[in-house]
Amino acid sequence: MVGRCLVEEVCVFGSYARGALEPNDVEVVIEHGTDRRWLGGSLDASVNGRDSYVGMRQALRGRTRGISFQFRGRSSLLDEGFELFLLWRKGEPFSLARERLASLTPDPEAGPAPRDHMLAEFEELESLVPRPARSELFGRHVKGKISITPLRLLGGDIEDPEAVRHVRRRWVETSPLRRAAACALVALEQRGVGLGEVTLHGQRLFGRDQLAERCFVDLGWNGFGSVGRLLDSGVTWLEVLRPHRTKPMDALLIEPAPRT
Repeated sequence: MVGRCLVEEVCVFGSYARGALEPNDVEVVIEHGTDRRWLGGSLDASVNGRDSYVGMRQALRGRTRGISFQFRGRSSLLDEGFELFLLWRKGEPFSLARERLASLTPDPEAGPAPRDHMLAEFEELESLVPRPARSELFGRHVKGKISITPLRLLGGDIEDPEAVRHVRRRWVETSPLRRAAACALVALEQRGVGLGEVTLHGQRLFGRDQLAERCFVDLGWNGFGSVGRLLDSGVTWLEVLRPHRTKPMDALLIEPAPRT
């Protein structure tokens, strides 16, 4: 979907840029442009609940492990005071990037940096919560605006037949989104949430628009850009962290604090 030709700038930051000998991972921020092919693939991924950056990650990473990518995050990182080490800019020879990389001085005193914006609720889930999401939720949590409850989605059968039809109509049986949606709705029913008040991955269930929206179910951070608006209006957010066809799935139940 995306080739390396769209990349405009590559910088490293965090522990590796400071010379840590054993960083948690190599944190890289990528600035990139777009073309019609990328935009089409990104739209298709968004509609189907997939990560639009999978193709770019694969093209950049290859088989290398231990690299954490952040896309189009240069400005926000600089605003937060991070120092970015430029590796490569479009138009430069790759040999210059290798020279810059070799110029990083190892520092035995520079240990792995703790992940920023961490909460106890993210323990053992941090790799599934992208940094922008951690930042947003951390800020709201420390101000007492939200509570966060980690959930392990155990599956089961949805009781509401209309919800069953909705899920089956939207996704084929083999889709990880179908399983994630079903597990999320079961969890909500078990917590006493009426499914007529639920928006599932961008669509209201059953078209019952006359009922107030109480909960938004998001699958794989696809709609996270709307989280602030919805939480501010009193809507609960249920985020299924990584939809999967067979493996156990984790979720975060994010509830706005009662208004005083």
